[in-house]
Amino acid sequence: MLQGNTACLTSRGLVAYNVGMSNPEKHSRRDFLQGRAAVRMAANQAQQWVDSASELLGSASPPGPVVHVLASRRAMACEFAVQYHEADEELAEAVLAAFDVIESVEDQLTIYRDDSEVIDINHRAAAEPVEVDRGLFELLELCDRLYRDTDGAFDITSGPLSRVWGFLNRAGQLPDSSELEYARSRVGADAIRLDPNSQSIRFHNAATEINFNSIGKGYALDQVATQLDHDGHTDYLWHGGGSSVLARGKNRSGTQPGWTVGLKHPQRPGTRLAEVYLSDRALATAGGATQFFEQDGQRYSHILDPRTGQPAKGVYSSTVLAPSAAEADGLATAFFVMDVDAVEAYCQQHRHISAVLVCPVAEQSDFVVRAFGMTERDWTLINSGE
Repeated sequence: MLQGNTACLTSRGLVAYNVGMSNPEKHSRRDFLQGRAAVRMAANQAQQWVDSASELLGSASPPGPVVHVLASRRAMACEFAVQYHEADEELAEAVLAAFDVIESVEDQLTIYRDDSEVIDINHRAAAEPVEVDRGLFELLELCDRLYRDTDGAFDITSGPLSRVWGFLNRAGQLPDSSELEYARSRVGADAIRLDPNSQSIRFHNAATEINFNSIGKGYALDQVATQLDHDGHTDYLWHGGGSSVLARGKNRSGTQPGWTVGLKHPQRPGTRLAEVYLSDRALATAGGATQFFEQDGQRYSHILDPRTGQPAKGVYSSTVLAPSAAEADGLATAFFVMDVDAVEAYCQQHRHISAVLVCPVAEQSDFVVRAFGMTERDWTLINSGE
């Protein structure tokens, strides 16, 4: 059964659905198409849903008669959504299967359920090699490469730091120095050994643990794209939580290449800083504005530098464009904690990566935008700050 609000507004080109998580195995193509019929009877709710859907995806509402579908389901503690053309009717069933893929990735990667594969790895890998499937091993290889290429700014063993700062349970707290030093002693992805022959992982530090909180949403989107690409589907835009975005093909009603994704203004809610045009590429944004705590007048971001154990505070946000959503996710987190010059050097050395950093300046009311590897075809900057 379809759950949640549904609405249709053909003049602005969007049909919206909310595909709930309850009993997802009961979703069928017939249910989905019946939901589409119901959507067309709810025009009086259309305006609020089109506006919320466009804000959720960060995409411009398409002009003209082309009708889009927006379907969403909650997973990984956020909303996953897809936008595609209603004319591509064969995508309806594929989208339902894609949401199931996302849930299976959550089941595999979560650290909040005792029976997940990651929890099993954390329990066993210090004592013996643990074999994993091909997809997870490739993700581990990517994490290893990002760890080394960013000099440790991206690190999937940083969970103890998030725990001691209270961010794993969304209850931020200031740790004392001894707690922090103990947590830091347990962090370091150089303790992970990957064996491509046996496709296994082993820890060389008994205190090591892994989590994919900073890359898992992107990995889930990549798994969805792999399935949809294999079945020959094109022209769609996915996002996870609004911060991880993956695009294929183009918005056939738009004038820009690909799909248009908005970057939020750091100081004006509801205002766009820039518009990015995505086609067969992914985007991820990391920032400290959504998860933080304040103590004694100091704000502490949930994004921690695994090299120091301290919350990062050098930029307002970091946005990365990359071939895969997992790589974009991981690098957005890494670039948030890295020095701006180091980010520039990384993009120069990795030409397939582009980045936009929004950085504070001396006057708190101002900011500066630093872009690396971005061309006019990639984006339009609406507000440059200073």
